[in-house]
Amino acid sequence: RRQEKPPYSYIALIVMAIQSAPTKRCTLAEIYQFLQTRFPFFRGSYQGWKNSVRHNLSLNECFIKLPKGLGRPGKGHYWTIDPAAEFMFEEGSFRRRPRGFRRKC
Repeated sequence: RRQEKPPYSYIALIVMAIQSAPTKRCTLAEIYQFLQTRFPFFRGSYQGWKNSVRHNLSLNECFIKLPKGLGRPGKGHYWTIDPAAEFMFEEGSFRRRPRGFRRKC
């Protein structure tokens, strides 16, 4: 039987992971690890949630992709929160973002 999904949006879950990092930035693997450690739902056999995390990182402009930098092992990038969006997550508030705050295509 599958564990119950946490009562947070994927945006909120990603923000929790990034805010928990000392540098306030995480790789995709670090975000996955945070979620699996903190919430039993992400430890099960269901892996579709990883697609949802990637989708939210790339489609929401409250997240910024940063280069890893020279000499850093592994592939991928760091992800952080756009300073213009930080007000939405102050003091542990994970409310829905205001309308219009999304990536323009």
